[in-house]
Amino acid sequence: MAINSLGQNAALYAEPKVSTEVKDKTALGKDDFMTLLLVELQHQDPTEPMDSEKILTQTSQLAGLESSENTNKALEELAATLGGTQQFSTIAAIGKTADLGSNAITYDEGSSSSFEVYFPSDIQQGSIQVVDSSGSLIKTLDVGTNKSGVYQFDWDGKDNNGNEADSGIYYVNASYTDPDGNNLETRLGAYPIESVRFDGGQTLVKVGSNYVPLENIKEVY
Repeated sequence: MAINSLGQNAALYAEPKVSTEVKDKTALGKDDFMTLLLVELQHQDPTEPMDSEKILTQTSQLAGLESSENTNKALEELAATLGGTQQFSTIAAIGKTADLGSNAITYDEGSSSSFEVYFPSDIQQGSIQVVDSSGSLIKTLDVGTNKSGVYQFDWDGKDNNGNEADSGIYYVNASYTDPDGNNLETRLGAYPIESVRFDGGQTLVKVGSNYVPLENIKEVY
């Protein structure tokens, strides 16, 4: 009983909470504008009252200010709604194929290059072709027999004759047959969308083993 009574007394004598919210004084709102108009009317010279046309002009300005504030608020709400809609539409793309728009890799002489290629169907046999900017075949890599999926390949920078390739841009394509004997093709840069992540206002999609910004995707199919 003593504990309950003490708690009640503490509640009775508790100091009221003081709001710490600070009002923005850097801009005038419609209420500030109305206050200024009323003060101006109160302190006008009785022998030279304010021109009625001026009053109408200021009143019109007040109405325009309020309309502008309402419009800005509506636009902010619309932007928030559209942002949420875009996020949900991106989630709906999971399971579809994202095309980054390029099958190019950059190679520096004396190094090696790793890349990933997606095979939509099971692989009975096939190969990766690395070609230069003129379309000449530089290196062929064996794919092996595997299930459909994304596979990583490592190119040591050597051509098919064992010579070191020059630094530059190269392009990666693949040709393979499925277990039914169908001839199929694929290339670097097209991968299934596995998941979507929202980070700091940016939408990222997982393609292969990497997350890339949504704006980097050229096509979803």
